[in-house]
Amino acid sequence: MGYRRRVVASNLNLSIAAGELVALTGCNGAGKSTLLRTVARLQPALSGEIELAGKPLGEYPRSALAGLLSIVSTETVNVAHLTVRQLVSLGRFPHTNWLGKLTTKDVELVEEAMQLTGITSLAHKNLHEISDGERQRAMIARTLAQDTDIILLDEPTAYLDMPNKYEIMNLLQRLTRTKQKTILISTHDLQIAMQEADKLWLMIDGFIVDGAPEDLALKQQLSRMFEGTNLHFDDLRGHFNAKRHDLKNISAFGEEKLFFWTKKALERLGYAVSLEENENRADIVIKTEAGLTVWILKNYKGSPKFASIYDLAKYLTSTIFFEKK
Repeated sequence: MGYRRRVVASNLNLSIAAGELVALTGCNGAGKSTLLRTVARLQPALSGEIELAGKPLGEYPRSALAGLLSIVSTETVNVAHLTVRQLVSLGRFPHTNWLGKLTTKDVELVEEAMQLTGITSLAHKNLHEISDGERQRAMIARTLAQDTDIILLDEPTAYLDMPNKYEIMNLLQRLTRTKQKTILISTHDLQIAMQEADKLWLMIDGFIVDGAPEDLALKQQLSRMFEGTNLHFDDLRGHFNAKRHDLKNISAFGEEKLFFWTKKALERLGYAVSLEENENRADIVIKTEAGLTVWILKNYKGSPKFASIYDLAKYLTSTIFFEKK
């Protein structure tokens, strides 16, 4: 897989089952879009063969392939005076007759696709009147209207805010469950992909390792993606952290939720947090006084109190202490 003078990835042996959501991820320039374009037969593979339903991809006529596989690319579509409904309706053209006339079934599928992606209220708007995120939803709706068994999406959440990223990923996951769609996406949103995808394809150094997100975490494959960077995958909590060097030690005690968020703040500030008391070291005690939560810096001069994690953090970043004062 790659281009005429550059091999992007080789020795690939991958499969996707019906009803699976697979997330392809990797660093910039790893070749995610190239792989999607190769799978969609938009560019030829340098070697090897891709099979669809046991038949080589190259043996499918273009018209037949359009009825089986659809793709949403990262290219921006902004045609003047084209409405959202008209864009979504374009997804039905592989299924229409030579006149391109939409049947009642076609119209129903278009309406369903807009409803699923939450853009029904935008149906009469021109593309230049909607946001990038709304346009991305419209592109996904067009693909849903095409009603193919296989859907490829290149960075489908790229222009969306956090709630919409999760909504789109959850929508894709539901489509695999309720309609047995087979969906392959490329994405940089690894944290979201780990929560929604059945399988990850990790592009690392010209190869792809694949498996359930949990299996890859247990095999420490997720950590390999960020070797040589300032990121670290925490395989006990399932998320990524910036690597901290020269950590300072501190203890904290309090109710579970308060302790959790206090610990996260302290780790962000470069502290290694433990539950072991040490009278020669400042400790943080979280407690409720007169109905208000306070953070007390025990064993430090005057045992100062703080009304919020922010106030505590500001104090810690402006004060140097390691031993009892």
